[in-house]
Amino acid sequence: MNWFDEYRKRRVTPDEAVATIASGDRLFVSGNAATPYVLLEALAARADELRDVQVTHVLLMGDDPLSRPETRESFRHNSLFVGPADRAVVNQGRADYVPIHLHEIPRLFTSGRMPLDAVIIQTSPPDEHGFMSLGVECLATMAAVASAPVVLAQVNEKMPRTLGDCFVHISKVTRLIEVSEELPELEKHSFTEVEKRIGEYVADLVEDGSTLQLGIGGIPDAVLASLVDKRELGIHTEMVSDGIMEAVEAGVITGSRKTLHPGKVVCTFALGSRRLYEYLHNNPLFEFHPADYTNDPFIIARNEKMVAINSAIEVDLTGQVCSDSMGTRIYSGFGGQLDFIRGAAQARDGKPIIAMPATAKGGTISRIVPTLKPGAGVVTTRADVHYVVTEYGVADLHGKNLRERAQALIRIAHPQFREELARAARERKLLPETFSLGRDPSED
Repeated sequence: MNWFDEYRKRRVTPDEAVATIASGDRLFVSGNAATPYVLLEALAARADELRDVQVTHVLLMGDDPLSRPETRESFRHNSLFVGPADRAVVNQGRADYVPIHLHEIPRLFTSGRMPLDAVIIQTSPPDEHGFMSLGVECLATMAAVASAPVVLAQVNEKMPRTLGDCFVHISKVTRLIEVSEELPELEKHSFTEVEKRIGEYVADLVEDGSTLQLGIGGIPDAVLASLVDKRELGIHTEMVSDGIMEAVEAGVITGSRKTLHPGKVVCTFALGSRRLYEYLHNNPLFEFHPADYTNDPFIIARNEKMVAINSAIEVDLTGQVCSDSMGTRIYSGFGGQLDFIRGAAQARDGKPIIAMPATAKGGTISRIVPTLKPGAGVVTTRADVHYVVTEYGVADLHGKNLRERAQALIRIAHPQFREELARAARERKLLPETFSLGRDPSED
């Protein structure tokens, strides 16, 4: 039997596909822009007949049908990274959150520590050899497919055929459905003046020939916009965005001086516009790999001049970084922040950077704080932090004592909060009573 006969044999309706799921099953669902909505809606329609199905995933996009109130007894999320789709149910106690580094997730499945009964994925159509690309999200899906006895595929003709270690053969699929659905897009907004200044400070730390890791949003876009005078930059990252595509088109990113995968953009997922997805289709410039490769700190460290740029919710005066919660309220996850912070720190001439606005909530609260909120999670420890950047400057904390750290962080806080922070630092004996703020570095 050739692969096309196997393909036709496995092709069913959405209802027939999810009929393989039973009460008590443990599922993995691909996420980000590869979230398989059609199959999830079909699964949600079985809520009355299913109980205690555990749904494991990283970041889900859009409205999650398995989090609706009427599915409370049927499905329970076990989220490896919390996002808008499941944030409310996690904080209501109707779902669970697993703190874990992104590079460790595939091994959860292959080791059997987190056993799976079924996997629901979204793929491109098969090529002439029967291989389907995982498209815009590779991450942990390869490991999940290898570990689960049942694989359900949503084959989408709109999914780009991305290249790299991201292919599943039709022989691995139990049942499949065919759809023609546009992928979810992430609207790109102009960056603010604050983000522009942060981007300029970060760009000053980037040397020609550096390899970058960036996320998505105003600060990464501002960084990319500030790199126009840099030469021969490379990318080794979790996520590819429109900003990276535009920097490639502008000739800023070439990868020619990368010490690992020269000339290639290495990533594990993509999120952005339809133009980005079309640009990725069959584009050999981009290599998609599972997260246990892209995010392995030892692999990251093989990139000389590795610059990792991540953000935070708050940073305390000793350098502890909270990125996954607001006090006890879970907001996101560990993701790959510490993977890349540690990888960049070990790289030759590497630079790990935490970049964030100095304030939040319209300037009413400082992101640099005396102590983290009660219950806040430390994602990046103070021993791992090197550079912290706000719109007021750069604090280099690596190898600095607590007194030096407090001084440096106060000086890049918003001016209206500096005296309050200095007072708190003196009360904690982090600073001597004689400490003076001195000249405002924002006036430079």
